Amino acid sequence: MKLAIISDSHDNIPNIEKFLAWAKANQIEEIIHCGDIAAPAMVGKFFGPAGIKFHCVFGNVADREILPKVCERFDNVKFHGDLGELELAGQRMAFCHFPELAKELAQSGKYNLVFYGHDHKPAMENVGSGQMVNPGTLGGLFQKATFAVYDTVAKNLELKVLELL
Repeated sequence: MKLAIISDSHDNIPNIEKFLAWAKANQIEEIIHCGDIAAPAMVGKFFGPAGIKFHCVFGNVADREILPKVCERFDNVKFHGDLGELELAGQRMAFCHFPELAKELAQSGKYNLVFYGHDHKPAMENVGSGQMVNPGTLGGLFQKATFAVYDTVAKNLELKVLELL
């Protein structure tokens, strides 16, 4: 199974459209969004209708009242609040927005992978027996637009630069 991890999309419609087209063409089965979707309408306009299973959490730029309600409208969208947890192909994963929380989660030893966002800087770091990963910013703010892809079978994780696709 292929999983895409994104963060900080900040309503950049051309980048969201390009990413989703790539995700569909590359058989991405699930997407994790580590916060800062910004306008909840982005879920209703793009992520929900895409039909790919979509998991999201709050960021620091989020409407805490409307975002959960928009997510409820779609069968393929699951809203996780401030912290999401998944188990896929025997891999325990957590995802959140803030690096400080991600570090705590990674140090707990409960997860193989911890994904986070906020600072827009793509990074991969081994923490204990797991890995902490920031996919960067899909919105392309302050950095090139990036995201991560994880293959649960090969256990391979890679960062992608959107403009190179």
